[in-house]
Amino acid sequence: MSSIFTKIVNGEIPCYKIAEDENYLAFLDVNPNAKGHTLCIPKQEINKIFDMEEDHYLGLMAFSRTVAKAIEKTIDCKRIGVAVVGLEVPHVHVHLIPLQDMDDMRFQRKTSLSQEEFNNLATAIAANL
Repeated sequence: MSSIFTKIVNGEIPCYKIAEDENYLAFLDVNPNAKGHTLCIPKQEINKIFDMEEDHYLGLMAFSRTVAKAIEKTIDCKRIGVAVVGLEVPHVHVHLIPLQDMDDMRFQRKTSLSQEEFNNLATAIAANL
């Protein structure tokens, strides 16, 4: 069965898309730790990050870096935190989280945004790519 992220890649589930190329996709996390929390995924469904071929892994990291730089230009934050946890969805994903303090990395701490705020934020970050 396809992961929720594969369904997003295939257009079966909508997302707040920030960036995309032939191998990777970045979109806003709909249950964000902080405003601008973004997920970067390979389009190919792979369960564990270290099971990725090295060039594909390095490509994901380069793609994530580009997206992180755009988030940093858009969101007032001290830095962009990076996490790869991977237990909640069996599809590799890199969390990029704008940080004001260490609590922003706690996955129990969430913020909420309206659909309009999500749309505006995705557009603003994409404009800074």
